[in-house]
Amino acid sequence: MDKSRQQELTRWLRQHRSLAKPWSSLCILSGALSTLLLIAQAWLLATILHGVIISHLPRESFLWFFAALLLVALLRALLSWGKEQFAFIGATKIRQHFRKQVMAQLQARGPLYIQQQPVGSWCSLLIEQIEHLHDFYARYLPQSMLSGLQPFIILLFVFPTNWASGLILLLTAPLIPVFMIFTGMGAADANRRNFQALARLSAHFLDRLQGLTTLRLFYRTKAEGDKIEQASEDFRGRTMEVLRMAFLSSAVLEFFASVSIALVAVYFGFSYLGNLNFGSYGELTLFSGLFVLLLAPDFYLPLRELGAHYHAKAQAIGAADSLQTFLDSEVLKTTGGEQALIDNSDFTIEATDCCVLAHDGKVLVGPLSFNIKPNQFVAIVGKTGSGKSSLLNALLGFAPYTGSLKINGQELSTLDMRDYRQYIGWLAQNPRLLPGSLRANLLLGEHNISEESLLKAAEQAGALDIIQEKGWDYTVSEQSSGLSVGQAQRLALARTLLKPCRLLLLDEPTASLDRVNEHKILQALAPLWRKHTTLLVTHRVEQLQQADHILLLQQGQLVAEGSFMELSQQNDDFRALLLQPDFTVTGMTENEYA
Repeated sequence: MDKSRQQELTRWLRQHRSLAKPWSSLCILSGALSTLLLIAQAWLLATILHGVIISHLPRESFLWFFAALLLVALLRALLSWGKEQFAFIGATKIRQHFRKQVMAQLQARGPLYIQQQPVGSWCSLLIEQIEHLHDFYARYLPQSMLSGLQPFIILLFVFPTNWASGLILLLTAPLIPVFMIFTGMGAADANRRNFQALARLSAHFLDRLQGLTTLRLFYRTKAEGDKIEQASEDFRGRTMEVLRMAFLSSAVLEFFASVSIALVAVYFGFSYLGNLNFGSYGELTLFSGLFVLLLAPDFYLPLRELGAHYHAKAQAIGAADSLQTFLDSEVLKTTGGEQALIDNSDFTIEATDCCVLAHDGKVLVGPLSFNIKPNQFVAIVGKTGSGKSSLLNALLGFAPYTGSLKINGQELSTLDMRDYRQYIGWLAQNPRLLPGSLRANLLLGEHNISEESLLKAAEQAGALDIIQEKGWDYTVSEQSSGLSVGQAQRLALARTLLKPCRLLLLDEPTASLDRVNEHKILQALAPLWRKHTTLLVTHRVEQLQQADHILLLQQGQLVAEGSFMELSQQNDDFRALLLQPDFTVTGMTENEYA
């Protein structure tokens, strides 16, 4: 990562500091007040020691000084606690803001965009990378302000006491940030590479974990385990590189801080021996020497703490690289408008020069122009890659589009997607069942559905035997483990039937099923096809024969439409398509099934 990119990311990170401004201001105020109390503590100690050692005053005369020392120590501890709390709260608010932004962006871009990267990459972005911004906002940024403010306050009291020691402090102070920058120049790049390796490792491990059953079937567990071990070892090496830079930076800062404090001590030592006769405004007393020497370590402490937290900046820059790229990247979003669907009784769909787009603006399908009437059963056919699923994704609000795509006369892009999707029933090729009980999967958070409705939907979907065999409380694990593809498909259909949908979108719902399960699904779907406006993507000839209307897509274009009889008699492309290997004729009657 070049220097200009690091500066750009640093500015981007600092811009979000305003989100926690009240808390960060309180943090800085606590640090400044703690410095004033530190100066008071040094003054009290120097006064007590000077009075007892030089002036030979009785110890009883300093009781109030000791009480003040105890009070100052308690107040400093309280302010230190408050500073940490304020910094933590402020950083937490910023992290919450980033997570909300990422989730909002993912929701706006839709599931098609999310599928472009493995789930592990998104988990790494949402959890690890945003979490690594915490120390930047909680420690580095407040300390970068205090590292200039606290030494300045101390110098305001040191220079009137002894200008030579103040000059030593002032001249040696820049050594620490200069060497801090030198030692930390490569840290941001190392952290960026570390986060990229972590994202790849997370995605790699999660994918292999989800496909563990398949790996076992093909005896690939040992080979994949070796690859994960190698990737983990690579990540360990990168992590150790980052830690090595952090420890090197701390060691260098401690060295220069110790040397600078030693210079102040040497100056006072030679001054007390009479070898140096400059720097004081009169007679050099024990009080002035003790006062400055007690403050000297704390003069460099803010700079040393800034150096210790400098790796947090490098870490944040590494994390912000992918975060800023994601949040500020210009992609087409799928979020709709705010209009509610005025007429939700019967659905009509009207497309005029509609082009379905990918999130980078590439045209996937179109331009398309067609009209679907209420309660019409429409089949969509075409070769793989012709854009059938993309068209359904646009109707679901998952893909952006240009041109016009109207639902009941209202433009789809203006509709409130949450309201609109309440009237859609969607069944995909590989429906997803969530980890949890069968009942929870069918209800999906809806608690006002009766037991009778549940049983009726299960019976209609041909899933009642699954419920009777396993029970409502049977726990579905990750990737629908414990259920066959046909069982998962029927349960997903039952879930769809529980919705009061007006538009039914079916994306090859029987493509991965055997003949028995396919027959069960079709038996459940057949009564629904003309009760709702239905769009079915299919490669089954029998389903095409039952359709009222067929849309034929080729390479993203609508090349023909009409009934099965019309297309099979008049369209060569349609007849050629029916002869393709992926088109099947099930021909299974109810008698054959019995």
